[in-house]
Amino acid sequence: MKNQDFDTTTAWAAVETRDSRFDGRFVYAVASTGVYCRPSCPSRRPNRKSVSFFPGPEDAERAGYRACRRCRPRSAGPTDPERSVERARAWLDAHPDEPVTLAALGEAVGLSPWYLQRTFKRLTGLTPKEYASARRLERLKTHLRKGDDVTTATYEAGYGSGSRVYEQSDARLGMTPATYRRGGEGTTIRYRIADSPLGRMLVGATGRGICAVTFGASDAELEAGLRREYPNAEIEPGEPREPGEDDALEAWTSAIVHHLEGDAPRLTLPLDVKATAFQWRVWKALQEIPSGETRSYGEIAASLGQPRAARAVARACASNRVALAVPCHRVVRGDGDPGGYRWGEERKRRLLDLEQHRR
Repeated sequence: MKNQDFDTTTAWAAVETRDSRFDGRFVYAVASTGVYCRPSCPSRRPNRKSVSFFPGPEDAERAGYRACRRCRPRSAGPTDPERSVERARAWLDAHPDEPVTLAALGEAVGLSPWYLQRTFKRLTGLTPKEYASARRLERLKTHLRKGDDVTTATYEAGYGSGSRVYEQSDARLGMTPATYRRGGEGTTIRYRIADSPLGRMLVGATGRGICAVTFGASDAELEAGLRREYPNAEIEPGEPREPGEDDALEAWTSAIVHHLEGDAPRLTLPLDVKATAFQWRVWKALQEIPSGETRSYGEIAASLGQPRAARAVARACASNRVALAVPCHRVVRGDGDPGGYRWGEERKRRLLDLEQHRR
């Protein structure tokens, strides 16, 4: 099988979630490191642009890559800890209606609660409770996209009550379940595209706040990205229809441009973005980093009381859709290297240089 025969969307999703069920079906290689790995490799997730997929280790090695020493993709099968975590994931998937307790889960898979918690977190980046919550949310979104009514989707996903879903909907979906089911239908998102020191910039907002700040090479690329995120929302250019109608969006866009130009060191803007509770905690911590300073992923994890959650912090940074308002560019690797950035490493370096020169 040749590299181009892969369903790369499915393969990349498996790498993003470190899904061990795909181990043995393909390996992925990272151009920037020259290393190839299993889909479940616990190493830091690479930039998608640097990744190639191969049917097996021999194919990757013929292309000049070497095997990862951490996940050992040439080994015959998963390691004992990987098997244990896979059993725990299978148990959680099979019991969506049951509350997660480490004692019960440990007994089901034959591990001590302490060892299970530590190993599960190390290999997946999530605690068992966080994994169960994420899977429940995935099931809810799947049922809503299928067209199930909200009540059916809620209980099929394993939520004990409809009120619990609505309590968490703003943080987890960015809108109510009924609105998400319709792909954002009924939501109006207005946007402006402006020049900035980092290139063309789109600012999108609902009536509640900013839902997107993105950079791109062209206006068409920026608008297409916003429409992919909310396929059924009413998306309109932010041209005022009546005097004063669009003052907020114009003011927010100007504030971001002035920030980039060095005229406004601190940004405080209302946000309307979908996120998990953990992502919100990470993003709040990022907003507390002073302009001109940086923190490592490990330092952010430690500040949240979860010193082993550096990879989960990195994923939360990668999921940020509102550049600058949530300053994920201020988080760097432990060795001081700037690391990846959703809108390009060069933009990240320029942002850090700009902020450090302001001090």
